[in-house]
Amino acid sequence: MNATTEKKPRLTTSAMIASIASEGQRVTAAPFGKAMVELGRDRPEIVGMTADLAKYTDLHLFAKEYPERFFQMGMAEQLLMAAAGGMAKEGFIPFATTYAVFGTRRAYDFVHQVIAEENLNVKICCALPGLTTGYGPSHQATEDLALMRSIPGMTIIDPCDALDVEQAVPQMADHQGPVYMRLPRGNVPLVLDEYDYKFELGKAKLIRDGKSVLVIASGFMTMRSLEVAQQLQADGVDVAVLHVPTIKPLDEATILSEVRRLGRLVVVAENHSVIGGLGEAVAGLLMRSGVTTTFRQIGLPDAFLDAGALPTLHDRYGISTQAMSRQIKGWI
Repeated sequence: MNATTEKKPRLTTSAMIASIASEGQRVTAAPFGKAMVELGRDRPEIVGMTADLAKYTDLHLFAKEYPERFFQMGMAEQLLMAAAGGMAKEGFIPFATTYAVFGTRRAYDFVHQVIAEENLNVKICCALPGLTTGYGPSHQATEDLALMRSIPGMTIIDPCDALDVEQAVPQMADHQGPVYMRLPRGNVPLVLDEYDYKFELGKAKLIRDGKSVLVIASGFMTMRSLEVAQQLQADGVDVAVLHVPTIKPLDEATILSEVRRLGRLVVVAENHSVIGGLGEAVAGLLMRSGVTTTFRQIGLPDAFLDAGALPTLHDRYGISTQAMSRQIKGWI
């Protein structure tokens, strides 16, 4: 091994607790767990349920505070969803947590038939969405939005940061009907507080304006899009960022209003397969509305992804800040 190789840092990832925060970035520890504790203080109908993953979804904070309202269902995600539906029928508001691959792929029929068909008040909060783990296809939920978008009446939230999560939790509880939220856990980046942002269920928010490119993003790709905007500004490329934390129902009016501002390249950026997620939702909206624009997608390929270190994988599949910058500059 030569000296150059020895000096290079070894990229690693702890797949179950990986954080997408970059070095030196501000973070909030366990925003979901803390929000659940606060929600539970005055809401005795709130219960927490999980499939052996309280620690890895930050629900352990709720379990510690309200042990009589916490239910550990074991490694049985289908049972978790069925039991959550039963709790909802009895007047409780269950927040059910697991990993996104298990809550969508493994338990899909139970979510569809037990919860959604009866419009039950179950809140499904799933960690490791998209490419946020290096464990490979068994744990990478790259198609969760496509699955959940297809369920009638399902509200879907893809929060960007800790502020989004903290503010989304009480609004989920107030919303009548099933909700699926992609769950950032552990040390979650804190970004949107710098932009006078407030989460509103069903609303998209223009975080940054710009004349050259409009990036429509959800999840941590909104954070990445803001980083791209700062990078490209030095090259004279003015990037607007529209954050879409609610994937369903889509804020069609705001999206159409921004896209109709002519002369901008429109890019949808998402931590999800290019099949069936935010990109196709926006493309379908534009087509149905007769809006013509130059449209591009940044997302994960329609493929089973590799295992490895997250920084390497994000760059390989085009969702790192540098990869996004290269793609947008190339399109321009």
